[in-house]
Amino acid sequence: MEILVEPFRENEPGPHVEAVLDVFRARGLVFDLGPFATSVEGELDDLLEAVGALLAAGFAEGADSIQTRVELA
Repeated sequence: MEILVEPFRENEPGPHVEAVLDVFRARGLVFDLGPFATSVEGELDDLLEAVGALLAAGFAEGADSIQTRVELA
């Protein structure tokens, strides 16, 4: 899954991004914070369950846009 949380702040993720990352951490999901998006790997059920929580957490901390893309490998 790939997540893009905005507003984008170069070299400074901000509380809206950290809130999303905390959702992944709490669920034991491994992620890679990239320069334009964060990628996360895991079981489909785990990723889908995390989507609602990450949307709520990110918007609560000031995100104005959160995009998700899920690909099956």
